[in-house]
Amino acid sequence: MTRSGVQAAAAQGATSDHPEISILIPIYNEQDVLEQLFERLYPVMDALERSYEIILADDGSKDRSVAMLRAQYQRRPDTTRVVLLRTNVGQHAALMAGFEYARGLYVITLDADLQNPPEEIPRLIAEMDAGHDYVGSIRRKRQDQKWRHYASRAMNKLRHRMTNIVMTDQGCMFRGYHRDIVAALLDSTESHTFIPALAYLYAGNPTEIIVEHEERAAGESKYSLFKLIHLNFDLMTSFSIVPLQVFSLVGMSVSLVSLAFVIFLLIRRLVVGPEAEGVFTLFAITFFMIGILLFAVGVLGEYVGRIYIQVRNRPRFLVRTVLEQKPDIHDAEGQ
Repeated sequence: MTRSGVQAAAAQGATSDHPEISILIPIYNEQDVLEQLFERLYPVMDALERSYEIILADDGSKDRSVAMLRAQYQRRPDTTRVVLLRTNVGQHAALMAGFEYARGLYVITLDADLQNPPEEIPRLIAEMDAGHDYVGSIRRKRQDQKWRHYASRAMNKLRHRMTNIVMTDQGCMFRGYHRDIVAALLDSTESHTFIPALAYLYAGNPTEIIVEHEERAAGESKYSLFKLIHLNFDLMTSFSIVPLQVFSLVGMSVSLVSLAFVIFLLIRRLVVGPEAEGVFTLFAITFFMIGILLFAVGVLGEYVGRIYIQVRNRPRFLVRTVLEQKPDIHDAEGQ
């Protein structure tokens, strides 16, 4: 189907209850940047002249974010929906909550910090009009701290080697998902997952585009080094068992080397006799192998821990309330 055909089909199927485009934004303590976000986002979407909704999923904010979201809903109730979660559950769980309430044919995820300019949204929508069911983005020039840039590049390379998931820039959450991909994500029952990677597995015609990247408009990043490490553990353990296989091979290799070393020491003792000079060497080798063992146990523990969390089958999030404009019952009956 041509781009114009896709647009015509989307427009024909769109109603006030089912807009063409949903913009989903997870929010956590973003009071310093929300007004700037609204001032830039809504004009961009209005200029498209296509039906849309803005879904603001608050992830248990402790600042004035919730009050500001309520005020924005009151200003634009026709295009704004606010999903308020009871507690802070993390960005990806907040995105899943937003997916449940998204009604658009296309769902665009966007961070609130304005590092990905809302003005880039039309380019991403154009790729989806062209027939792509999943559109990722690549930041042209990252405006982050150097350590985040290098760490992200290293994790991208590691993920590429360990999985069959092709993402140039896994840390950029500015992405587009077709309704079919969103439905598949919602059917997934995984407690911990990495949404862009999971969506890629379900996509039939994915693509990526290069987008601009700006400095954070205000506030501070909510992803500390610990959270970034935890997120990458989610990525690795959810999509690959390579770490377990690697340590199995390392364990076998160390065992063979240790056996050869024991045989060498036995022969040396028979030929040369007992000696004490090699005690510290043995200590060093022992500590090295213990370190490998503890690291391997830690990796195994990550998998077991996620199995434990999964089998408990607890809900990923709890919604406190949803601010939305209810459809007119009489108009619905008349239709």
